[in-house]
Amino acid sequence: MADLLPPVLLVEDDRDLGNILAEYLRIKGYNVELVTDGETALTMLSNDWLIVILDIALPGISGFEVAEKIRKKGLNMPFIFLTAKGQKKDRIHGLKLGADDYITKPFEVEELLLRVQNILKRSGNQTSSAREINNLRLDSENLHLQVGDQSFDLTEKETLLLALFIDNKEQLLKRDFILNEIWGDDDYFNGRSMDVFISRIRKYIAGCPELNLVNVRGVGFRLETR
Repeated sequence: MADLLPPVLLVEDDRDLGNILAEYLRIKGYNVELVTDGETALTMLSNDWLIVILDIALPGISGFEVAEKIRKKGLNMPFIFLTAKGQKKDRIHGLKLGADDYITKPFEVEELLLRVQNILKRSGNQTSSAREINNLRLDSENLHLQVGDQSFDLTEKETLLLALFIDNKEQLLKRDFILNEIWGDDDYFNGRSMDVFISRIRKYIAGCPELNLVNVRGVGFRLETR
C-alpha cells in the first residue's frame, strides 16, 4: 500500500479474524499491517502508527504486555484492545494501561471502524480515505467512484481492487499477488472472478483517458498513467 495511507498496526493471533478485519479496514482506506504475536509487534513499535489494534490473548507476550511496552517507550499512538474476555477487571486493567477503547468479541467490523474513526477524530489524526489520480476520485469509505462528471457506486471488492491498482500505479502486479491480496486464494475459480472484476474496472475508468489498465499476458496487470 502507498505510504500516504493511514498506517494501522493490527495484532491478532486468529489469522482468519485478522484477515477479515485487515481487509475491511483496507477497503475503507487504511494501510494495515497484520501480525499474529506480541513478540513481532514489539519489534514494530514506533510513532509511525496512527493507531494500534491489540488482541489481549496473544501467544507468548500478551496484548497487555505490548501495551505496557508502548507506554514505557513513551510512544503516544492510541490503541484499542480486542478480547473475548468480558470481566470488569480486565476492562479496568486495560484502561489503566492507557487504552483508548476496548471491544469485546464477537463484534461487527463496522463497530471497530467507527471506534477507530472516533478515536482518530478525538486525537486530531483523522485522514481522508479518498484516493485521487488525474480526474478520478475513489472514496473507499463510501464505496464511491467519481470519474469526471460520472459517478459509480462500487462493491467492496471492486473498491479494494481499484485501490490496489491506484496505490501501486506503474507497477506490475502479478495475478497470484492480486488474488491472494483481494480474494485470499489464487485458485482457478477466483482467477476467473478476478478477470470479470478487471473488465468492470476498465469500464469504470474509461472516462479517464490518462489511465490505462494494461494486461501483461500470463503475468498480471499494471495501471499506467499517460
